[in-house]
Amino acid sequence: MITRRALLAGAAALAGCESRPEVEGAFAGAAVERGHLLRTRRDWPAPHATHRTQVVIAGAGIAGLAAARALRQRRIEDFVLLDLEDAPGGNSRAGQVGGIACPLGAHYLPVPGDDAPEVQDLLEELGLRRRVAGRWEIDERHLCHAPQERLYFQGEWQEGLLPLNGVGATTRAQYVRFAREVAAARRGGAFRIPLRDRRPLRALDTQTFAQWLAARELNDPQLRWYLDYCCRDDYGAGIATVSAWAGLHYFAARHGFHPPDADEGGERDALLTWPEGNGFLARALAAPLQERFRGGRLVLRIAQQRHGVEVDTWDVRTQRVERWQAQQCIVALPAFVAARVIENPPAAVTALARMTRHAPWVVANLHLREPLWKTPGAAPAWDNVVYGSETSLGYVDATHQDLNPAPGPTVLTWYCAPGEPARGDVLQKPWTDWRDRVVKELSVPHRDLERHLTRVEVTRYGHAMPVPVPGALSKMPSPPPSGRLRFAHSDWAGYSIFEEAFTLGDKAGRAS
Repeated sequence: MITRRALLAGAAALAGCESRPEVEGAFAGAAVERGHLLRTRRDWPAPHATHRTQVVIAGAGIAGLAAARALRQRRIEDFVLLDLEDAPGGNSRAGQVGGIACPLGAHYLPVPGDDAPEVQDLLEELGLRRRVAGRWEIDERHLCHAPQERLYFQGEWQEGLLPLNGVGATTRAQYVRFAREVAAARRGGAFRIPLRDRRPLRALDTQTFAQWLAARELNDPQLRWYLDYCCRDDYGAGIATVSAWAGLHYFAARHGFHPPDADEGGERDALLTWPEGNGFLARALAAPLQERFRGGRLVLRIAQQRHGVEVDTWDVRTQRVERWQAQQCIVALPAFVAARVIENPPAAVTALARMTRHAPWVVANLHLREPLWKTPGAAPAWDNVVYGSETSLGYVDATHQDLNPAPGPTVLTWYCAPGEPARGDVLQKPWTDWRDRVVKELSVPHRDLERHLTRVEVTRYGHAMPVPVPGALSKMPSPPPSGRLRFAHSDWAGYSIFEEAFTLGDKAGRAS
């Protein structure tokens, strides 16, 4: 006799044997091979053509785009912005998967405070910040919708990223103690974004954040995992690598640290975000440039001449060298690139290149044909993190900001900071390795992930951001103050965030 239970068991077995179609995908975003031409090729031909302009901006990341904006505000329109990639924005560029916009890198901007007037002015220009009844307000349509964050911990989702479910009194006591340390650091007033005076923080630059925590017996595993996650999220390296000032800066310069049951109502930043992440800002900055932006140009040489500057570039489309002659050049390139391409580089550039360590970064965009099933615990959020990982940073949901009440396809953007020793793996592994890794991790909280997954696109950054290691802040040189070359890149700040890059670019554009 065939029972109902037997029929159901047979159907389940057949379902388990169904072969799922291979998930398609590819590498996308940064053109790694183009950048490596600088070190692998020497036989560059003579320039095919020579162009003249008033200012050349080398590098179209946020710093380069900010410099271009500053030039235009000064009514300087005769300039060109050159970049290795086909689209401007650097680590803030965006893409699309399955017709859905998604970030290829940076995905949010905390609402800037009064220490960042340059960024505040940009938000006002874009209509994101306006004065209402005498007070400044942010357009709520661009603020991150609630729920903002959740953590998969102890087998279910919880609100917020600080581990809370089932933690004991000892853990909570350490949360409170660390909150007091952060509050004391904030009262000193030295932690600001952008960081304009490094001197008060040099005492914290002599040790790692892990050593600073150990000296205060802040050793709880949950607290340490959370702090390590935060440092990897901002700097691409954990508490055993970054300096104590950097670890504290993450909290003291922004929202502080609020333990559970704090009067402040929990740890929440006011964040600006968009489906395409900071690609929204990069696109807005690039929109007025039109033909002034020249993508697909590898900068080969920057040379100061008696009456100006020469910049040679390799046009990857025509496979020819172009020469640009200008009065000045704004060098918005990473320090190690600038030191390679500038003839007789200033000592400060060489020193910065020698001391700066860069973290690799991997971003995978996963297209889902429909939303994932609801899992136990907190509701789906914009930022979703799985507890315990030593390298991955979770994912953000591209359609979280969508006001359409009908659920549909979406893109999950997964981030990974694998650490400096893994740079070779980042650049050499096939895209399928990253696909398999992200599917394995996210299938723990989302058992139906593979059922809904249609495509994975992987973006790699071999040198994504400078790592603020001990000693870097104290030894960091300032950009050369004068001459035909001006410098603007987040490497000169020692860590990579929008506010620092934008402010440096704005300053260079106004000084040229």
